[in-house]
Amino acid sequence: MLTFTNLCVRRGPRVLIDESSFTIHRGHKVGITGANGTGKTTLFQLILGEITPDTGDFELPSNLTIAHVAQEVKATDRNAVDFVIDGDEELRRLQSQLESTNDDGIKQAELHAAIEVADGYTASARASTLLGGLGFSKEQFKQEVQSFSGGWRMRLNLAQALMCRSDVLLLDEPTNHLDLDAVIWLENWLKRYEGTLLLISHDREFLDNVVTEIGHIEHQNLRLYTGNYSQFEHLRAEHLSVQQSAFEKQQREIAHMNDFVRRFRAKATKAKQAQSRLKALARLETIAPAHIDSPFSFTFKEPDKLPDPLLRIKEASVGYTDTPLLSNIKLELHKDARIGLLGPNGAGKSTLIKMLAGELTAMSGDFHFAKELKLAYFAQHQLDQLRLNESPLDHMQQLDAKASEGDLRNFLGGFGFQGDRVFDKVEPFSGGEKARLVLAMLVYQRPNLLLLDEPSNHLDIEMRHALTIALQEFQGGIVLISHDRHLLKMACDSLVLVNDGTVSEFDGDVDGYPIWLQNRNKPTSSKADTKAASPANQSQSSNARSDKERKRQEAQNRQRLAPLKKEVDSLENQIDRLRRKQQELQEQLADEQMYTDEKKDELKDLLWKQAELVKSLDAAEEEWMEKADELEQGMQQNVS
Repeated sequence: MLTFTNLCVRRGPRVLIDESSFTIHRGHKVGITGANGTGKTTLFQLILGEITPDTGDFELPSNLTIAHVAQEVKATDRNAVDFVIDGDEELRRLQSQLESTNDDGIKQAELHAAIEVADGYTASARASTLLGGLGFSKEQFKQEVQSFSGGWRMRLNLAQALMCRSDVLLLDEPTNHLDLDAVIWLENWLKRYEGTLLLISHDREFLDNVVTEIGHIEHQNLRLYTGNYSQFEHLRAEHLSVQQSAFEKQQREIAHMNDFVRRFRAKATKAKQAQSRLKALARLETIAPAHIDSPFSFTFKEPDKLPDPLLRIKEASVGYTDTPLLSNIKLELHKDARIGLLGPNGAGKSTLIKMLAGELTAMSGDFHFAKELKLAYFAQHQLDQLRLNESPLDHMQQLDAKASEGDLRNFLGGFGFQGDRVFDKVEPFSGGEKARLVLAMLVYQRPNLLLLDEPSNHLDIEMRHALTIALQEFQGGIVLISHDRHLLKMACDSLVLVNDGTVSEFDGDVDGYPIWLQNRNKPTSSKADTKAASPANQSQSSNARSDKERKRQEAQNRQRLAPLKKEVDSLENQIDRLRRKQQELQEQLADEQMYTDEKKDELKDLLWKQAELVKSLDAAEEEWMEKADELEQGMQQNVS
């Protein structure tokens, strides 16, 4: 157990955590959340013994082995596998003793037995598994550590921490340098981890799938909540709802999200990804109140012009030197395209987006870009192109010399640069602050096409939430690469798979991608089987029927689907009725008189009705999605 009693921790004159008491039990998996600068990393330093409490007590059993990810990797000529095995310090100690033991056969036998108990003879295989899961190729296993770039060295540090047979594992933003494939692998590894896990992360999907408790830091206090991050959001929303000012802002935000979900449902296709996004939007509507006190809030202004299509590409190939990485690319982006790129590490997702941005010249192909196309491209290397001796305000004034200082300061405030912070030089900024400034500059330029390559790296949960809301309402096209599955679900209507040198539509939603990863290396059916089951052969068989028989079959299918269509229409009407009731309740709850002592019982009754209404809406929308999917499949069968 990790026990904290009346804990107080300062950084200089600033109090981060004050008078907090909590206990983290053995085997629990806890997500540590809170705004940047509230003390999350400081809490880890306390557990590691790097600092001591200013007042209060922290206790942990003396025999615990604690693993954490080092923030730097020294350049060394050790190969990757040996470097990872170094994470098991007990094994290395035993191996060192064995090497120094000469003629003592009994001692050697004891050490061999101890190494076997420590799984020492499988260490190389275990280290290779960790490296493979985190995206390293077999050729890289024997590569010297000093030959890897900074991001890959951080992956090596992570693998080394996972190699340690620890009782407590501390992970501070472990997904920052990972792609989606590696994030999914790490998620599954952590689910199987048997020790106590403390995880700092701004990836809500990752937190949801890994942790069973949330330790949230705000107002200089750390409070434990049972459940994953989504459950915490609901609990926090309920807590904030008792505060009048926060509650009134909540009602406006809920009404805004209600309207957005209604508009999306009206135009959504019934494809899997569209249904997945609709479900995500419905969830976003319920969690919005938990972020009502976020310091970040911005929107994309309407583009000056919105041509359609934005661009069209045929038979393109792109790569490096003389070898194409991607070939026969066919892509058409319309003004409302919202595309998420999926694919294994190194498959070419970033290469494709660089080609679209004009940073990489294609080797061949037919390209048509709209004359009025105005794209904005976000990539991590752009953070290094900021002018370090200039302030955020300087950067904005170079974009728009005619804008007033007041307007630019107000705009930057939505990205967290408030007060005199707009005058500070960029050089000491954190990665998150630099990313926010680059995003602010892109947003200000009123693009009609956004090309975003891992935009959420270094951003905390509140800024990710603000970016999600802004992307929802962006009126142009979007192409997005992200290891944040929540952002992919919220921002994208369709998914494109980049794999094996090709670019093709992904048949499924974001939750189906891990299944595709598991199946990609399984043997496929024989060509003969594929040919026998192909749509073309089915079509030939269908064409052999007489027109009369085909029409009769289509009529039967329409008749069979009629009750299902009636159910879908009925559910849509039911959802509309429930939303109207919800709107009426919100109007009643927005009345200031409702929060007087005389109205206390009536307020409690209205809040209970609101909670029941949310449950009914969730159930109705869930059923609508299932029935709509069933109807779509039936209609597709009818067409085929």
